[in-house]
Amino acid sequence: MSTTVPQPISAQRTFGISQVFGAAFDSGWRTFPGHYLLYASSGAFRLEVNGVRWLLPPQRAAWVAAGVPLRLCAELPGATNSVLFATRMISELPFDCRIFAVSALAREMLLYATRWGPERTDDDQHADTFFHALATVCTELAAHPNEFWLPHAQSPELQHALDYTVDQLSEKPTFAEVASAAHLSERTLARRFGEEIGMTWSQFVHRARMIRTMELLIAPDTAIIDIAYGVGFASVSAFNHAFRAFTGETPSSYRKRLRPQ
Repeated sequence: MSTTVPQPISAQRTFGISQVFGAAFDSGWRTFPGHYLLYASSGAFRLEVNGVRWLLPPQRAAWVAAGVPLRLCAELPGATNSVLFATRMISELPFDCRIFAVSALAREMLLYATRWGPERTDDDQHADTFFHALATVCTELAAHPNEFWLPHAQSPELQHALDYTVDQLSEKPTFAEVASAAHLSERTLARRFGEEIGMTWSQFVHRARMIRTMELLIAPDTAIIDIAYGVGFASVSAFNHAFRAFTGETPSSYRKRLRPQ
């Protein structure tokens, strides 16, 4: 089943909306005239913006700047709370997209924001005051973004190398194997990594492992040790250390935080 992100009714009205996705979906490409604030209350989402593929895990939020095309996808059910801001409400964002951790205050505000839906009146000053405060809180939080993203290549050869690497994480492919799959020499592939995405293959592998881990930990019935080996780590201790350095918490605490209360 496919569910689309609704288009805003007016660029002059700020409103919130709550959505529950009962199955996998793909929004297709959407562009909003105002800044878009999206909170994943449950489930993990993939957000593509300007050639960068972001992971929006549960209890994280994303800012997407006005006029920037976005695509939202999910493989499993989930729920979101979002706010579409009027163009007059807040100033320009200094970025196209950012994922950030949500404080307890911001979470409650994002949930409360849906009381003013698309049908709200334009002259509700109480709503405008609330949305202005929400924008201020979330803009401050976005000053400390999470790097939960994977790059998109400019050339089909490098994109094939990226996709092959992600698909083969559990098999721990070598750089030589990736180069062979992309039909490039190792020297050419290494140069392409630096020129097109600004990171080495090893850096890409590490980031891909961490993001895949965050997706897998959402499923409560998969043992952490199986996840560690499944994304290519040789030991659980190395896996725990790497995950904490990337996310700021251990795999077990991350999973515990996502459990319904």
